[in-house]
Amino acid sequence: MGKYDTYFLMKTNDVPGYVQEKYSGYFEKDAVLSCQEIGDGNINYVYRVKDEASGKSMIVKQAGVETRISKDLKASTDRNRIESEILQIQHRYAPGFVPVIFGYDTVMHACCMEDLAGYELMRYALMRHETFPRFADDISTFMVNTLLMTTDIVMNHKEKKELVKRFINPDLCEITEDLVLTEPYNDNKHRNIVFPPNWEFVQKELYGDAKICQAAAALKFRFMNKAEALLHGDLHTGSIFVKKDSTKIFDPEFAFFGPMGYDVGNVVANLIFAYDNGMAYGDDAFASWALDTVRDTVDLFIEKFRACYDRNATDSMAKVPGFREMYLADVLADTAAYAGTELHRRTVGMAQVKDVTSITDLKARMHAERVNVFCGKDYILHERSFGCGQDFVDAVLRAENEAKKTEG
Repeated sequence: MGKYDTYFLMKTNDVPGYVQEKYSGYFEKDAVLSCQEIGDGNINYVYRVKDEASGKSMIVKQAGVETRISKDLKASTDRNRIESEILQIQHRYAPGFVPVIFGYDTVMHACCMEDLAGYELMRYALMRHETFPRFADDISTFMVNTLLMTTDIVMNHKEKKELVKRFINPDLCEITEDLVLTEPYNDNKHRNIVFPPNWEFVQKELYGDAKICQAAAALKFRFMNKAEALLHGDLHTGSIFVKKDSTKIFDPEFAFFGPMGYDVGNVVANLIFAYDNGMAYGDDAFASWALDTVRDTVDLFIEKFRACYDRNATDSMAKVPGFREMYLADVLADTAAYAGTELHRRTVGMAQVKDVTSITDLKARMHAERVNVFCGKDYILHERSFGCGQDFVDAVLRAENEAKKTEG
């Protein structure tokens, strides 16, 4: 029996041998391979294997039996099988926007894929206040093509139901249900991380607000029961690689069939975190770009959604006059509401974002977090009021004013 015929969690020095055994021919047989652990997420282990002589490289992503963020959060190692298959489906619908998959190992629960060398993680680039003029166009194309094309509007209904079964993802969905849709509103497991200057504010505006808690409860059960489209499930700027002329989406391990507005809302919220950072450091031009990108992402999504719907709808009832706009209104409502839950969970939950936590000025960070809380509440409580990109931007500006009122 070979070394890699029984599962174990690999260390850096195990991975080059693994690649040479399982993917013989990718590198030269006598290649001297280096390996570096480059994972920056909360869940998996990610390695870059490289032949320094030729410059050729590969990414190996392995699932552990527990998450990296907490030993209390367990997750099935099947998540990497889901991710590898999802990336192949996304490549079919949105070619060029995801890394190429070389293979998935059902024993080691490891996925090998294209190395996106030359790209950088979008979150860190945004924290340096770099701008990406193609991003709104790219991400809106990716979302429309991967989301709408996997709905009952377009897909054969039996085929879709088979995919729903194949991509049931209970462990990682449970993490979302807890960390995103429960704990930010009651801290029932005492894992929230609340910035001390905002302790009383959070008690009042989230834990103690019956209306927002009721609305969050409805959103939790909507998330659990609305098997609308094949989601990425964790679509934020830490799951996106960028260059000035290209965008690559990766890390869809949370993928399952759910409300498509969840993905769109996550993108909106994470652009707002970039805005927070720009404002905190006085970079008005970058903050303005971030809000413009929120507006443009939503507006381009709407425009492309309508065109894709008209080209590809197959169900006769989907073609009933007026139904397209009813359907789109529901998607935009979900977009607003789940943008709100993302704003809240990344502000007070256990998995926060460096855009905000790295703000060194305490008053600026306090203000940014209050903007996020107020904006999130606006999105959730008035989800039916957001019909275009500027509506989403206006909520941020309203939240700025509300936050200033609480700061004296």
